[in-house]
Amino acid sequence: MSGHSKWATTKHKKAAIDAKRGKLFAKLIKNIEVAAKVGGGDPSGNPTLYDAIQKAKKTSVPADNIDRAVKRGSGAESGGADWINITYEAYGPAGVAILIECLTDNRNRSASEVRIAVTRNGGTMADVGSVARLFSRKGIVSVAKTQDGKQITELDLMEATLESDPESINDEGDTFEVVCDPAKLVEVRTAVQDAGIDYESADIAFQPSFTSPITDAETARKLYKILDALDDCDDVQDVYSNEDVSPEVEAELDED
Repeated sequence: MSGHSKWATTKHKKAAIDAKRGKLFAKLIKNIEVAAKVGGGDPSGNPTLYDAIQKAKKTSVPADNIDRAVKRGSGAESGGADWINITYEAYGPAGVAILIECLTDNRNRSASEVRIAVTRNGGTMADVGSVARLFSRKGIVSVAKTQDGKQITELDLMEATLESDPESINDEGDTFEVVCDPAKLVEVRTAVQDAGIDYESADIAFQPSFTSPITDAETARKLYKILDALDDCDDVQDVYSNEDVSPEVEAELDED
């Protein structure tokens, strides 16, 4: 029986990983469809589509899926949905601000899914604008530190993007994030490429103007429960929050 139990556990874990992967693929495909619809199906003339395709490729989305998404979005193939962008706002434990971006073809469904994910896990929905004002839109180019056996340094990125006037270069562990004005995202990304450096993704994202400290593991668990539930929602594309979890709490959570 132990062998059977082990197989069942392994099978369950693989199913969970495959489900996560499937949801991520679906989100990336949506981004490609929307980009192609807004700016046309030619990546060379549509930087947003170019970056959406790059991100999908880096995440191992099959080329056929990417091609079909471009065709659906541009109208070359039928079946594209009428996607709507909707933003919801919420608060988690310790007053953590949560901004939720959805891409949906059903406004009522996404509103219900988000509300259930937040409220059933101890969070509260917020009034329109109360959370959004705590965040600002930024362009973010993510670059892996190790590329083809070579180490990319902060100085490499600084020299590559200096003329593009980035706001900051942040160390995120395995990657660097080059933060810039959203209007300069393509310029910064191009500067990185021109320097012979590969990039993982180039996105417009939200960054908080201040953070809410979390100094105990139980509060962090409650917050992550909300964020995980939101991430599981099919209509949710991105979730931004302003928590600052202490290293001690992160270490405690790693032991769970």
